[in-house]
Amino acid sequence: MSIERWTLNSYTHALNKEQATKLRAVLEELGFEFSPKQYTILFGQKNHLSVAVYEKGPKVLVQGRGVEEFVQFELEPKILGEAKLGYEEVHSPEMFEPHFGVDESGKGDFFGPLVIAGVYVDRGIARKLLDAGVVDSKRVSSDARIRTLADTIRTSSLGLVETVLIGPAKYNELYEKFSNLNRLLGWGHARVIENLLAKKPGCPRSLSDQFADARVINASLLKHGSKIAIEQRPRAESDIAVAAASILAREAFINWMERKSKELGLRLERGVSPSVKESARKLVEMNGPGALREVAKVHFRTAHETAPNDYPAPPPRENWAGRRDSLKR
Repeated sequence: MSIERWTLNSYTHALNKEQATKLRAVLEELGFEFSPKQYTILFGQKNHLSVAVYEKGPKVLVQGRGVEEFVQFELEPKILGEAKLGYEEVHSPEMFEPHFGVDESGKGDFFGPLVIAGVYVDRGIARKLLDAGVVDSKRVSSDARIRTLADTIRTSSLGLVETVLIGPAKYNELYEKFSNLNRLLGWGHARVIENLLAKKPGCPRSLSDQFADARVINASLLKHGSKIAIEQRPRAESDIAVAAASILAREAFINWMERKSKELGLRLERGVSPSVKESARKLVEMNGPGALREVAKVHFRTAHETAPNDYPAPPPRENWAGRRDSLKR
């Protein structure tokens, strides 16, 4: 009988400040060499292993050769005080049961599409994705790493993945129809779930981050989705299927942004920063205000600020929680 052995080349975990201080002492004792690195509280290296504690969080990132041994024999017992690595099936058994994970990318970016992706996992697929280092896309800063992980996800999940990309022109059309981002998201999630069910009929459950009343998705499901349980919860990206979906959605988003930037001869910046507003201003100067509808979400305030005569100021945001409560009355 052969025993399968898996290796890990990247591991991240949240820390508090006291744990970060304690970790530095452990690394000093182990002979790690420290050097300054931007955005980190500490960065240490020894042989082919690096340990960084980032200011944001704070959180620790362990990378290189020997990650598994360091986490199991140093980080978990001495700093975290608990054993998690390799025990995911004990701590989160539901993550290994058959289900779809659904997540999106681009909803907070002025430029670019809204992308919704879904991934099917069962016990075997979940283990492969965990072993490959798949994490929520927000924890991956490198586009190259996003693309590598996306390839791994497609291979490991045997093609049981789905991506729906809603380009800006179609997005603006749908937003005017739905008049609400939650309804548009619900429609997009439902399309992904329907398409996945065509590939994997009988999947009992779908999980996504909590963005709206689950009835928004249920109302958009067609005949294939009549029996699936729709589950939403905060921080669903801790589930490996949702994390994998976030990677696929992000890959499609960054690929679209790069392709469109080349076509326009103008870099379309991500997010809603001042550099995004500058890109919008340049685009309007080059191609007129109508060009924004083809590459941006024009209900964002940035469109109004860039071309106030062509795009109205957005109304106050709808309070979904308050509206949901009123529906219950």
